Amino acid sequence: MHNSCHRVGHGPHAVIVLHGWFGDAHAFAPMEAALDGGAFSYVFMDNRGYGGMRGAAGTCSMDEVARDALALADALGFATFSVVGHSMGGMAMERLALLAPLRLRKLVAVAPVPSCGVALDGAARQLFLDASGNVDARRAIINRSTGERLPAAWLDWKAQYSWESADPAAFAAYFLAWSGTDFSEEIKAARVALPLLALVGEHDPRFDAALMRRTYLAWYPQARIEVLGNAGHYPMNETPLALAASIEAFLLQ
Repeated sequence: MHNSCHRVGHGPHAVIVLHGWFGDAHAFAPMEAALDGGAFSYVFMDNRGYGGMRGAAGTCSMDEVARDALALADALGFATFSVVGHSMGGMAMERLALLAPLRLRKLVAVAPVPSCGVALDGAARQLFLDASGNVDARRAIINRSTGERLPAAWLDWKAQYSWESADPAAFAAYFLAWSGTDFSEEIKAARVALPLLALVGEHDPRFDAALMRRTYLAWYPQARIEVLGNAGHYPMNETPLALAASIEAFLLQ
């Protein structure tokens, strides 16, 4: 039985979309109406513990997400496909690129966590640890990661969406996975020869252009970066039309 998912479009170019820590399979909903369903078949997958997979047992590792995505592609009959990964989904996308590089067409990393993980210390780490059982901690993280510039009502909604979309235990385990996992040496050695677009928001304080240049652009021979104006860590919410346009322009090249 493959992971729960939903599909937008039935075009010839298959695209599997992997959500972030605060998301689920419907996290990209604001941009779905702008997607070209004639050219693409977008499949938005739930990680174990999220959305339709709440209660599903698993290790909540990046390797597991990647293998689940590959199993989903098999179940849907996708011989080849592109991958879009947001935040921790970007790290899972990199794992998938190591597992099945010959099946992948293009990679789109949206405000991604790179394969080296992210070191958090002191109060910042404690805030992220607290977020599994505290919706206010989630709201604070969302506010910081979008540049402390968005409406309070939206911050409330985003935090509550996350609260209702994920099992607390899975949420906690995924944080340890994306922050503490490091397979960057494997990525460097593999020299994955796939076109990769790293998309970051201009107001994202952590997953910014400088981090992308140190990681994705240094490790992937065919990588390039694009900065999305007026966006922070959640461009699918903040600038959905611009995000859809950038993704599809890259995939159509």
